[in-house]
Amino acid sequence: MTWKLGGAAAALLMVLGAAGYGAMGPDRLGDETRAAYRRPAAIPFPEENAYSLAKAELGRRLFFDPLLSGERDRTCASCHNPDHAWGDSRARAEARDGLALPRRTPTLLNLAWQERLGWDGKFRDLDTVAFTPITSERMMNLPEAEALARLAADPDYAKGFADAFPDPAVTRERVEAALATFERLIVSPDAPFDRWIAGDETAVDAKAKHGFALFTGKAGCAACHSGWAFSDGSFHDIGSATGEDIGRGKFFPNSPALRYAFKTPGLRQVTERGPYMHDGSVPTLEAVIDLYNCGGIDRPSRSKDIRALALSPGEKADIVAFLKTLSADKPARVAEGGFPATAPQP
Repeated sequence: MTWKLGGAAAALLMVLGAAGYGAMGPDRLGDETRAAYRRPAAIPFPEENAYSLAKAELGRRLFFDPLLSGERDRTCASCHNPDHAWGDSRARAEARDGLALPRRTPTLLNLAWQERLGWDGKFRDLDTVAFTPITSERMMNLPEAEALARLAADPDYAKGFADAFPDPAVTRERVEAALATFERLIVSPDAPFDRWIAGDETAVDAKAKHGFALFTGKAGCAACHSGWAFSDGSFHDIGSATGEDIGRGKFFPNSPALRYAFKTPGLRQVTERGPYMHDGSVPTLEAVIDLYNCGGIDRPSRSKDIRALALSPGEKADIVAFLKTLSADKPARVAEGGFPATAPQP
């Protein structure tokens, strides 16, 4: 893995909204649309967990180290594999006993721009996630106290914590901060769509351009899949889930709108991230479009943006053609050469 960071700190470019084509037609993009979907200039880091190279390197080591599992046989990368778009390509995550967990592994791509993580939003932010899988008996199975003791007893880690923080104490908060710093550097690479947004009209073909017009127009996909990462960061019932897992509704039982509401996933590198949905129940992108085309189950919690779309076979194919332009022709790595986002230099 090449560790190469570029540039000085830049203000976070807020990428909001999902402007359509307006009067420009499907072959030309207006300035408003380009601005809404342009890649941000820098990776945002919270003030309370500012970037440093030492902290990022410590987080990288922790992420790939089996020391943080009870039997020393699993790492964060066991589920969040760089070769699988930082997921695991399974319908549902695999537990230590080989059985499937209730939900699929979410990708770690572009989490620097997200709040309220997890399919149901149970994690406040990226800095408060790590110890849930580490201590879970079905995942990494390592009690917090033992995890901290193992790290403190390792001379290399003792030096790593001393380099990354004001003093060498190994604490839960510092383990989480280091991992979060590394994970904020996991950003999807430049894709054909980005080159089109930047002005290269040859970067995507006519079918994909028409698919984007449908995505932001007739199909209404951009109501939720908005901005450069194609997620509004919110939770919606798309009218497909059934059963006991009611998503965000678990935490808000008196809110009809949040029953069966799950996090809107971003769409970067989407061709590498099947099967789809929170439970991996939809095998292909074509099946995803078919699902949305039907409009889902009509119930009080269903999003107001979900409806039958009456898309023709050609229109559905064009939307899939557009979605494929969101995947780069190389895997998403961390701070490789050519990496388009920047992080502050130490």
